[in-house]
Amino acid sequence: MAFWMGVASAEHARGGRDGGFAQLGHGKHIAVKSLRKGDWIVYYSPREGMGEGETVQAFTTIGQVTSDAPYRAEQAMDFNPYRVDVDYLTDAKAAPIKPLLDRLRLTRDQGVHWGMVMRGPKRRLNEEDMRLIAEAMGVLAEF
Repeated sequence: MAFWMGVASAEHARGGRDGGFAQLGHGKHIAVKSLRKGDWIVYYSPREGMGEGETVQAFTTIGQVTSDAPYRAEQAMDFNPYRVDVDYLTDAKAAPIKPLLDRLRLTRDQGVHWGMVMRGPKRRLNEEDMRLIAEAMGVLAEF
């Protein structure tokens, strides 16, 4: 089992939660091919919309991968993104990152440059960071 952080707008993270899937890196296969059944994924959302809208800077959704392998979805005429199915913890609440910056191994030594490690479609997390994030989101995930 591995622990991952995806990066997406809050709007997209909620769309994945509501649809029961995870999609990373604008639907690229390379972004989701390392996700395995049983892995956990949490989404960090810098903004409400993709590159626009209000600043969010919070972990917004969390769940466990249930797909055996990534698959292509039909979303729009020329857009067929790769996804994995995820069983999201629907009672999770958004958790602002700023109170966690000095506690997360991912960000604690980054100082004012913590946002640099939050770039890209995904990051691998250690179990300690995932537990801290889940706790901040008000859920007790069984890892």
